[in-house]
Amino acid sequence: MKTKKGFTVLEIIICIVIVGVFAVLFFFQKQDIAKMDRDEKRKVSINAIYYALEEGYYREKGYYPETIDNADMLPWIDPNLFTDPIGVNLWQEGGNFSYEGKNCNEDNHCKEYVLRSTMEKEEDFVKTNRN
Repeated sequence: MKTKKGFTVLEIIICIVIVGVFAVLFFFQKQDIAKMDRDEKRKVSINAIYYALEEGYYREKGYYPETIDNADMLPWIDPNLFTDPIGVNLWQEGGNFSYEGKNCNEDNHCKEYVLRSTMEKEEDFVKTNRN
């Protein structure tokens, strides 16, 4: 009796389906990992801005700014931290970072603020003044 060597069509189809399933799972996992990485970068930036506001700006001036409109306002940190992972700066529209001065007087000196980042995989990351 002769035996044929090789794979049947059914075996090849099963292998293709299995490889396809793994490829789809890999693709979705890769997207989730990328989102978590961007969220982590946002947290690092928000924490750096928070500590610059608390330890630098507030200690030096005794109040918080009404807005943060350029990196020169907080020279204590790397200006790149003002840029969201999607490439938009804190003071530009469309980014995931926001800063809002609260309880401000006519000189734009604020007693409070809310610093926020919209996350992709988690709830919003929010920091408020501690002084």
